[in-house]
Amino acid sequence: MSGFGPLVDPIVDAGMAMVVGLGNPGAKYNRTRHNIGFDCLNGLLAKMGSPGLQTKFEGQFTKGRFGQRDVCLVWPLTFMNCSGRCVAQFARFYKIETQNILVICDDLSLPLGKLRVRKSGSSGGQKGLNDIIQSLGTQDVPRLRIGIDPTPQHWETTDYVLSKFSTSERAIVDDGLLKAVNAVASWLDHGIDVAMNDYNREMPPPKSKS
Repeated sequence: MSGFGPLVDPIVDAGMAMVVGLGNPGAKYNRTRHNIGFDCLNGLLAKMGSPGLQTKFEGQFTKGRFGQRDVCLVWPLTFMNCSGRCVAQFARFYKIETQNILVICDDLSLPLGKLRVRKSGSSGGQKGLNDIIQSLGTQDVPRLRIGIDPTPQHWETTDYVLSKFSTSERAIVDDGLLKAVNAVASWLDHGIDVAMNDYNREMPPPKSKS
């Protein structure tokens, strides 16, 4: 789009947005590391007043208002590695441009609970995000990554991402999820550049006690 000043992101005036949380369907996957995208979307749902969910295009979804934006929340039910099929169908049906889609997913390369907002780029090995990129035909898909820590030694990555967080990890994860919900709200209200600036900053190290 043209006619926007340098501090205004086009997403603000671009109509309906779609926020996609990635995970695997089924009770046994609830609150596992790989399902942190689902968990974030559940937090957004609660903030919207918990509107009812519907099923379409191999996913669960709801539509409503979040701040000043019309938004469609989507939980693909295709299992992680086939998420793109669901997302592409919603994007086509509701005529949502890729810059108005935000994908929330786990990231093995980030420390637990750490956030990274990006406009575009490769999947970084996240297979659900990779399938979405392939299905939409572009890497220019905004994404919010939530750190789950690297795979520990003597673990298989597949087993690790499907494991649940320990009690000691849970507090860090829950704090990260609260920040992630706020990051999505920032993206919806102010655009990707503001969200990146506010949520990609390194936190200063704690001051040593004298």
